[in-house]
Amino acid sequence: MNLEDVVAVRNMFGVFQKMDIFQGGGSGRRALTEYLNQHVFPLLKRTYTEDVRKALCKAASEQTYLAGWMAYDNGEHGVAQRFLIQSLRLAEESGDAALGAHVLAGMADQATLVRHPAEGRRLAQAGRHGLAKTTSNACLADLWTLEARALAVLGESKAAARAVHAAQTAYAKVDLAEEPEWAAFIDPAYLGGEWANTFRDMGQPDHAEEHAQASIRHAERQNRARRGAMSQAVVAVSHLQRNDLEAAHAAGVRTLNLAGQVKSSRCVDAVQDIQRRMIPFGKNSLVADFNERARSLARAA
Repeated sequence: MNLEDVVAVRNMFGVFQKMDIFQGGGSGRRALTEYLNQHVFPLLKRTYTEDVRKALCKAASEQTYLAGWMAYDNGEHGVAQRFLIQSLRLAEESGDAALGAHVLAGMADQATLVRHPAEGRRLAQAGRHGLAKTTSNACLADLWTLEARALAVLGESKAAARAVHAAQTAYAKVDLAEEPEWAAFIDPAYLGGEWANTFRDMGQPDHAEEHAQASIRHAERQNRARRGAMSQAVVAVSHLQRNDLEAAHAAGVRTLNLAGQVKSSRCVDAVQDIQRRMIPFGKNSLVADFNERARSLARAA
């Protein structure tokens, strides 16, 4: 095996990444896992020259990370954690510090989602420490964003706002030509959506909606239903935080329409979050209508 053969392995990453972005993690996770088990992981058991070994570990790390991310998006958190840990080890063996930091970002995201925000903050900080050895402004923006998410959940609003500002500063310096392929979707659709989530958790609906709407505009141009659904859900919650049930219902319906286009447990979670936040509005007909529409999504999940 030589470096050209590794390129062939790496080319598969883009195929599966687009499948995740546009169809949701549940649509391609099994296919990627089968590809890893049957083709990539067996290659790692062979002996190569040092440059080929490092290149192969890098390609395997990228794809293993993606398998973990897909499992995470599909609600398979134990599987996701195992893949992410394996990806981190491969990134370390490859010597790619930016890739290692990217994996830590994924681990931070998962930790905060499963209600371990202190661990999410620690992992995001560890990722930023790893970037001291290299440069990836996209990854740095992501890590600051994920630290902001964790801080918001921890109730540290001022620190969370500062982290969002640091993320924005880092992203302003991004040159896509200098970024790795895995950074392609660390973009305004994704970052704006995560900043919206941060301000939602801080109880600042105006800022949350502003960032969510920016995310939605970018997601629409790219036909990214998953990101659009999650950001529409933030808009719905922002309206609920302002006690505007009618506007929340309209945004909630848009969330459902987009969520039905992908296989993503995170979209289902976002819908369920809207439902929980509608409970204080009692037996209002709009609440009943939204819950009835949401049942169809739950049955399809």
